[in-house]
Amino acid sequence: MAGTDESKRIEDLIERIAQLEDAVRQVSVPYAELVSQLANFQETVGKYFRLMDLYQKFGMVSVETIVPEVKDPISKDLLRLLLDRPGLNISQLTEELKARRGSSSRRIVREKLSELVGQKLVIEEAGRQEKTYRLSEEVVRKWSQVLGLSK
Repeated sequence: MAGTDESKRIEDLIERIAQLEDAVRQVSVPYAELVSQLANFQETVGKYFRLMDLYQKFGMVSVETIVPEVKDPISKDLLRLLLDRPGLNISQLTEELKARRGSSSRRIVREKLSELVGQKLVIEEAGRQEKTYRLSEEVVRKWSQVLGLSK
């Protein structure tokens, strides 16, 4: 009889321990979610401060930061234009460049675009009547990384 009493108590204790473990698991779930959310928030804040540092140093996220191999100021302006407005043709790029720089020629724009296409920084897309240009996926990826939009 004493043996059955003890085994009943042990079974009761085992059941209570199982219930306690289940309760602890249920209580810990919101804390795990909170830790995950805090980690995401910390990552976002880090990206924000990195972006603010770039703005403080350069006044903008500069092309030099993204593609430091491009030294020519006209090529840099073309990259900025294509970031703002992808899919422009040579005439449109020449006009936009003229508005930004004060002067521009189709010949120079064509030469610079050819160099940028050769460096695989710009993609040339043949349309029905004219070619259009956009930044390469690699440049867009680098830009997104600098801005903290991707890893």
